[in-house]
Amino acid sequence: MPFEKIQQEKLSNGVVKQIEGLILRGILKPGERLPAEREMSERLGVSRPSLREAISDLQERGLLTTRAGAGVFVADVLGSAFSDALVRLFASHDEAVFDYIHFRRDMEGLAAERAAKLGSDTDLKVIDTIFKKMEAAHQKRNPSDEARLDADFHLAIIDASHNVIMLHMMRSMYQLLREGVFYNRQVMFKQRTSREVLIDQHRAINKALQARDPEGARGAVEAHLTYVERALTDQQRADRNEVYAKKRFEHEASR
Repeated sequence: MPFEKIQQEKLSNGVVKQIEGLILRGILKPGERLPAEREMSERLGVSRPSLREAISDLQERGLLTTRAGAGVFVADVLGSAFSDALVRLFASHDEAVFDYIHFRRDMEGLAAERAAKLGSDTDLKVIDTIFKKMEAAHQKRNPSDEARLDADFHLAIIDASHNVIMLHMMRSMYQLLREGVFYNRQVMFKQRTSREVLIDQHRAINKALQARDPEGARGAVEAHLTYVERALTDQQRADRNEVYAKKRFEHEASR
């Protein structure tokens, strides 16, 4: 973790500000465990009492939490951007699904453009590493791993855009996607054609980012999410046709 020695003001205040900054920038993530007290105090260059004072302050602010016998963790500062009632409403209406995809297309297109311009070499290396893991999961035909890495890939691009508001908002949105609120990624990955197209689309996104091509990166993300929208539309149509055919068969059989 990129902790730095504290040089100014009251030492505990300096610790508070540094940890706050790491949480704000998404470097310390919800649920992540902080190093042990001794190690952390050495890395920060402060006494253990100063560190304890800072940890206590951050706990009171709801940014850190202590688990008995396990250590100090970053609190679940994301939560959900929406109430439970609204989440249930999203899950039961197709309109919300497609509005979600349109929103992602706009936001992630912008994030990809920013990542190509502003992302550090380390940011782009992280994205490339995740894509290579996606390729490996694709070869193993593991829909669960593919879906998880797909989300990680898109979130890494948002991380690389270096916009903290977008980062925290989109992480909350992706949590709903992981929970299957909007649609089931694994269903899409079961179709051979979709699997091949999707990995090619992610390859195009990664290629544009690694080349630091802002327009190409944005275009590749937008093309990918347009395809996702079309695939979901086709899937819903097929599901409706299947239900209709089943009901018709049952009606004919009952005659």
